Amino acid sequence: MRRIGILAGVAMVLAAGLAGCGSKPSPPGSGRLVVFAAASLKPAFTQISAQFKAQNAGADVEVDFAGSSELATQLTQGATADVFASADTAQMDTVAKAGLLTGNPTNFASNTLVIVTAPGNPKKVGSFADLARPGLGVVICQRPVPCGSATQRVEDGTGVHLNPVSEEPSVTDVLNKVTTGQADAGLVYVTDAHSAGNKVTPVSFPEAAGAVNVYPIAVLKNAPQPALAQRFLAMVTGGTGQNILAQYGFAKP
Repeated sequence: MRRIGILAGVAMVLAAGLAGCGSKPSPPGSGRLVVFAAASLKPAFTQISAQFKAQNAGADVEVDFAGSSELATQLTQGATADVFASADTAQMDTVAKAGLLTGNPTNFASNTLVIVTAPGNPKKVGSFADLARPGLGVVICQRPVPCGSATQRVEDGTGVHLNPVSEEPSVTDVLNKVTTGQADAGLVYVTDAHSAGNKVTPVSFPEAAGAVNVYPIAVLKNAPQPALAQRFLAMVTGGTGQNILAQYGFAKP
C-alpha cells in the first residue's frame, strides 16, 4: 500500500509538471496575424509584412489582398481578420458602421489615378478625354471599388463619360488587362504603374488631382490577435512603414 501511494504521488507530480509545460504562455509577438488589404497595397504590404515578421519572432502574417469593397463585404458578412487597410474611406466607413472596429481608423497613405497604356503608348493617349475615343479599348475598376469610385468622380468632374470594354473587381485586374494586351489603356493608381515598370507607359492627367484616394487602416473589434494587430498598425503608420510605402509611390495621406 505504501508503494502504491508513492507511485501515485510521483504520477501526480509528473502530471502537474506536464500541465505546467502545456500552459506556458506564447512568446511576446507570436501568433498568426490576418490582414485584409486593398489590392493596390500588395507590393508595399508584402515588404512591410516581411519586416514585421523579422521584428516579431514567432509572428506570422497572412495578407488577403482584394478590392476594398470585396473585403468590406466579407467582413460585414462575418469574415474574421485582425486588421483592415482600405484604399478609400468609404469602404472603411462601411466596416465602421457595422460596429467592427476597435477605434477610429488612421489614415496612412494616399494614391492618385493615372492612365496606363502598352509600352510606348502606341494609341497616343494624351488625356483623360482621349479615353472616350471610339475604338479605344479601355478598362476601369467597378464602381464600388475605390479606384472605380475615383474614376467616376473624374468623369463627373470633367463631363467625359467612358465606355469601357470591361470593369474589373480590383485595380490589379485592370493593370493585368493592359500588361497582357487585352486592353489599350486602363485607369489605375500611380503605385500600380510604378510596380509595372516598363510593362506600361503611364500618362498623367491633371483632373486626377480632384479624385485622390486616402487609405485608412484599423484594428478589427474581434481580432484574434489584438496586440499583434496594434503593432502592425504602428509599423504601417510609423517610420518603417511610411518609408516602404514611399518607395512604392504612395504619397502622404
